[in-house]
Amino acid sequence: MNKFITVLLVGLILFSCKDEKPNKETFLKSGPWKASLLLPDNKELPFLMEVFEDQTLKIFNAEEVIDIDEVRIKGDSVFINFPVFEGYVAAKFEDSLTISGSFIKESLDRVVPFKGSYGEHDRFEIVSKPISDITGNWEAVFSPENPEDRYIAKGIFKQNGNVVTGTFRTTTGDYRYLEGVLNEDKFELSAFDGAHAFLFTGQATDSTMSGYFYSGNHWKEPFVAKRNEQYELPSEDSLTFIKEGYDKLEFSFPDAKGNQVSLNDERFKGKVTMVQIMGTWCPNCMDETKYYVDYYAKNKDKDIEFVALAFEYAKTSEKAFKSIERLRSKLKVEYPILLAQFGTSNKEKAQEKLPMLNHVLSYPTTVFIDKKGDVRKIHTGFNGPATGQKYIDYKNEFESFVNQLLKE
Repeated sequence: MNKFITVLLVGLILFSCKDEKPNKETFLKSGPWKASLLLPDNKELPFLMEVFEDQTLKIFNAEEVIDIDEVRIKGDSVFINFPVFEGYVAAKFEDSLTISGSFIKESLDRVVPFKGSYGEHDRFEIVSKPISDITGNWEAVFSPENPEDRYIAKGIFKQNGNVVTGTFRTTTGDYRYLEGVLNEDKFELSAFDGAHAFLFTGQATDSTMSGYFYSGNHWKEPFVAKRNEQYELPSEDSLTFIKEGYDKLEFSFPDAKGNQVSLNDERFKGKVTMVQIMGTWCPNCMDETKYYVDYYAKNKDKDIEFVALAFEYAKTSEKAFKSIERLRSKLKVEYPILLAQFGTSNKEKAQEKLPMLNHVLSYPTTVFIDKKGDVRKIHTGFNGPATGQKYIDYKNEFESFVNQLLKE
């Protein structure tokens, strides 16, 4: 991102973050809004919002509802900060019903053009009847012709007339709550949560699917899929493991107060401990953290502990700890969140911090440690609420396994 633009935007945010109510001339009109991120190939990634009179708003992705209470207006500018994540929208009022600007992630130097308009209710336009129904399970391959980027996925979709909802699961997590339409044989699906901006476009029959996946304006790749109701991805418990020559997970990372924390500390001795490898920038990590917070609150009277290792792309430790504190406060996290790395979320760099692991394949990853301090299982990725039954199955498996470890 142009450094002048960065400094200017940051300055505007700092200047506009005073507790001010919008004046009569500039405010977001309450009611439905349609927003779009402008992507390469003349593509638009749309999402729907509802603005309220107090200038809070909600973002909708299929069944997901995201509450936004950090909206600041200064003069003809509006700044929308998303919960937990560092990304924000900086825009100007074109008129009372239109805003335009950018979606910005400063630590990654990413800027995506943004626009919003009042009064629109449809995420994508419905223009013709679908000629197929893509409800069901799909065996998918992304970047099929590129060995370095190639990976497998499972598509899970429901179709009601033209409207399609669902997600793609991968070996490292899911692509959030996708929502869109199928017109004749052409589909468009999108999701935006303040961190990730996903758009899928392509063509589908009753048995095949092909198209492109856009992640913001920095990544585009092809994918193909075929219907396969029996298809399953490899077990998430087999992808990451302790290397030969190691028998323990060991680390020592600082908390926000500068204290070095390790598994040798008294609080973890004789406890079943879940070590969460995560990042505050990661939506799947946020979903996992919400579940762990709820589980810990109900079970912290048992011999159970959690500790999170945050791998942050914030450029300084101060900014990284600020992001950690924001997540901890928003989600009411009671267990320690340690700063394992800042300046990059590179997985190879992360593996260097945890050399006993064969790799860090995914954020999040959870390491299950028994009362003796031995690693009993490593679960790669997290299937969040968007995956439906898979999410329910994971919670049941998690609780069953932890109960087993507690009885030992």
